Amino acid sequence: MANTQAKPVPDGISRTYWEGANLGEFRYQRCGACGKAQFYARNACVHCHATDLAWQKAGGGGRIASFSVIHRAPIASFASDVPYVLALVDLDEGFRFMCNVLRCDPAQVRIGMAVRVCFESRHGSEQKIPQVEPA
Repeated sequence: MANTQAKPVPDGISRTYWEGANLGEFRYQRCGACGKAQFYARNACVHCHATDLAWQKAGGGGRIASFSVIHRAPIASFASDVPYVLALVDLDEGFRFMCNVLRCDPAQVRIGMAVRVCFESRHGSEQKIPQVEPA
């Protein structure tokens, strides 16, 4: 059976983010007007609505804010991955993103656990996907 896991298709505003991922960089936007970080990419700041946004490279460190251990695959192409951890991670730069926790026993994951960004390759795609692993 072919692997049909979702693969990102970079376009428009997301292209800079996905290009960074392929270089091993986690990119996000910072507003030049209010100074706040935002993720995912948008055309205007979610905090002050200014359009003076610049791309930045995150250091990659963060902590798990919440997580769920997935024991039942949502679709057949993820069946070989269970159990896996889906987490909300607060990166040190001041924003939150959702990803999988890799290279860690799901039973060891905890809220507040220090993690760092890593990049996963998926079969059939050259696009790397940001995930996290224990720091």
